Amino acid sequence: MHKKNKPASPGSGSHPQGTIDATRLLPPRSSNSLVPRQALTGRLLDARQRRCFVLRGPAGYGKTTALIAWRQQLLPLGYDFAWLTLTGEDNDLNRFLDYLLASLAQVDPEITREAAQLEGRGTDSETVERTVISLVRGIAERGRELVLVLDDLHNLTNTAIHEALQWLLDYAPANLHLTLVSRSVVPLSLARLRSQALTLELDGNDLRFLPEESEQFLKGQLNQITPGEARQLHDLTDGWAAGLQLLCVSRRRPRQVQGEPGQLRDIPAFETFFANEVLAQLSQSDHELLVHMAVCNKFCVPLCAALTGHPQAIGEAATLLERLESDNLFLISVESGTEQRWFRLHPLLRETLLKRFATLGKDEQRTVHARAWSWFRDHDQLDEAVRHAVLGGQAADAARLVEAHSERLYAQGDLRLLVDLMRCLPAEQVQASSALSILMVRLHIFARDFTAASQLLDHLWQTIPHSDAVTRFRLVMLRATLAVQCDDTESAMAVLPQMLHPPREADAVLVGGSINIRSWLYMHRGEYELARRIQLERPQLLVDGMPLTGTAAGTLQGRCLVGLSLAMQGKVNQAERVYRDVLYEAERGGKACTDARHLATALLGQVLYETNQLQAAYELLTGWLDILERISIPDSVLRVYSILGSIQWLAGHRQEAFAYVERLEDYASKLKLDRLQAYSLVWRVYWHLQLGDQVAAETRMAQLDALHARHLGTDDSPLKEIQVLALHAQARMRAARGDLQGASLRLEQLLAWCEGHGRQGLAVRMLMFSASVDRQRGQHELAHTKVMEALRRGHRFGLMRSLLDAHPGALDLINEVAAQESLDPVLTFYVERLQTAGAVAVVGPTLAQEKSAGSRRPAPQGFEELSERELEIMLLLAQALPNKKIARALGLSPETVKWHLSHIYSKLGVNSRDEAVARMRDFESGREDA
Repeated sequence: MHKKNKPASPGSGSHPQGTIDATRLLPPRSSNSLVPRQALTGRLLDARQRRCFVLRGPAGYGKTTALIAWRQQLLPLGYDFAWLTLTGEDNDLNRFLDYLLASLAQVDPEITREAAQLEGRGTDSETVERTVISLVRGIAERGRELVLVLDDLHNLTNTAIHEALQWLLDYAPANLHLTLVSRSVVPLSLARLRSQALTLELDGNDLRFLPEESEQFLKGQLNQITPGEARQLHDLTDGWAAGLQLLCVSRRRPRQVQGEPGQLRDIPAFETFFANEVLAQLSQSDHELLVHMAVCNKFCVPLCAALTGHPQAIGEAATLLERLESDNLFLISVESGTEQRWFRLHPLLRETLLKRFATLGKDEQRTVHARAWSWFRDHDQLDEAVRHAVLGGQAADAARLVEAHSERLYAQGDLRLLVDLMRCLPAEQVQASSALSILMVRLHIFARDFTAASQLLDHLWQTIPHSDAVTRFRLVMLRATLAVQCDDTESAMAVLPQMLHPPREADAVLVGGSINIRSWLYMHRGEYELARRIQLERPQLLVDGMPLTGTAAGTLQGRCLVGLSLAMQGKVNQAERVYRDVLYEAERGGKACTDARHLATALLGQVLYETNQLQAAYELLTGWLDILERISIPDSVLRVYSILGSIQWLAGHRQEAFAYVERLEDYASKLKLDRLQAYSLVWRVYWHLQLGDQVAAETRMAQLDALHARHLGTDDSPLKEIQVLALHAQARMRAARGDLQGASLRLEQLLAWCEGHGRQGLAVRMLMFSASVDRQRGQHELAHTKVMEALRRGHRFGLMRSLLDAHPGALDLINEVAAQESLDPVLTFYVERLQTAGAVAVVGPTLAQEKSAGSRRPAPQGFEELSERELEIMLLLAQALPNKKIARALGLSPETVKWHLSHIYSKLGVNSRDEAVARMRDFESGREDA
């Protein structure tokens, strides 16, 4: 992973305003009356290097308070703290991951940079595991000790969340200390960590106050109390902090009926005592307000006033909150990052009050929710507004609110907020609204649920009337977008005529999106000038007065396509300038520019490879693999895997090179992308032939021929590219078998296709390949002519690897021609650059080995540092098995195997599969000699 190569950008790793309640990402403010629980915090402090901490006990036992004190002790020692207070609303996998990432981003956005890109793109097990692994890597790379506190874990019963947490625990690096706070048994397996003495588990017996701690707490609350009275109250509560606090509240209030309470040691006793000793003492208006406050996850003075139905009654609400806070009446002040003070209720008190709220009439409950909905709506807190609107029986109003904000949020890249809002709405409201149904199609595409997106599109196309031109145009756009995401350019081409003339009422997102998709399709037809012209002539598009920039419909995306059109024509130098400019702006544009940044990254990597900047290309792309595979268009994934595989091949890492094209094949097979599968087969044919493995090459060639046969007769289709790839591979097979005439004929066909479609980069590559075949045929003059033409074009377009990779003997042929020809100074300089580039690639790897030796761990004497699982993987690695097969053999996911390999490489002081296997064989050889 090379996260350091991804420059920071505003908004990276952050979440859109309104989706995250920031008050839950910080511990409650510590009270001045906290008892310094030295014995308890001392145990936590002594165990600070352990991997997992569990604090389990009933509500009100001071679990959170103990952690606040522990935090205060660890911060001066260089520890970072990420805090997340969980609620029942987090019992959804996507929402939980949102909050988990947000809590870690509070410490350092770099931790969550990659995971934030993956999160929300699906909830399948593989996607979630990748997200967790990305988080773990981010934590490990940061290096500092990090405590992650998950408070109130008992609120999460979703087994998918438990699975994600188990991965987080299993993969945790040594600097992550996961702290789980729950009223019930933690639903995770801790057996392995227990056996390694890496856990500290505390229960109610450990958490309850000692007698002397109870006395100290009571003195702080009541000022004067005798030791005997303190002991009596301690016995009544059995050291239960919440019970002690409630007794203090009761004693500070004048009581109409004297007498000591019964035992106060559990929640039912708390509820009864609180009702009699506190709620009964409040005025009717204060009691009502307190009950109404309980429906809100958090509240402030203006909101409390609004809940009473008298928004102008700010003073009365402020007075009540001040009194509750001064009386230490289970009111918790929370950080908000704003001037407005926010509070939440202690869970025990809130549970008590919500039970009372549930006894109110349905009309009164709806009225309270309606007041909350209006307040949150007016203060632009959309998620809370929608939630209360639905609970208040105003789901139709909530749906209209989401509709009103959907285009703005989509244009700003706030897709996660849109997901949250749609999740709150009843299904019938979504189905009743064409606008929300169309938004659901977008979100299906965002989550890569292409089947659901296609089915919903089909349904909408049948139901939307022809008179609604704008909506039907929107459906056409979504159909084309879905086709591009599925690499189904033929289907996108089919709707191209319908995209040429957007309705006059179409919004900026629609117009911009149609321009970008049309550019993409024109390029696939070889109409590069037209693809650029419609971008240059696009009108100034605004959303809420702001330019439409980085989303799929924006100008940055359009500029990427301009660069791509130049690159496809072979004008890589011009393309590189475009991509770098787009990246510069996208990295500073935050989440709204995510799509443009991903596309520009993949495209720039291709240019860097072409211009022989191998190290730069490798470092740029390796950190983006998982992200691009999960969220980018197939064309970007194809580019990245092809480039990284080629770089590994040039570095001599044969197994790594094949691993990349195998992963490309897996990706293509899963999504049924025949064109990408054809590319993976072509690379295998080429590399197997270079290794002299004719049988393996023929096997792959047969697969490619079968794929080609399925797409015969598609001369006017973008799938024609599969035929071109098959023709290319056939030419290489013919040349390897000695059928030079057959190879030459196929290369002439390829050259004609390249010239006809303006594919200059590929044309130069085929010229060099053809020249090499001609030389083998003894047609030296023809070979000489083709090399000179390739050199002239290569220099004009800024190409390097296209010439050098065309054939293993390409550089020798260039040197031979250069020695015979009197080249002009410009072409001479170009040849010298090619010679330098070829020599560097031949000499050895350029990858991570160029890093300073000090950045790598020294290799161990043997394999004692490897775990049992890592040794199993090493044994299979030595058999040349790819990651996928290793995963199947061990019952792991490919991503888990990849994660273990990174640890193996680090422990052995190597950088690749080949080096790890060689290291193992060296060790085995040395042991046998001994």
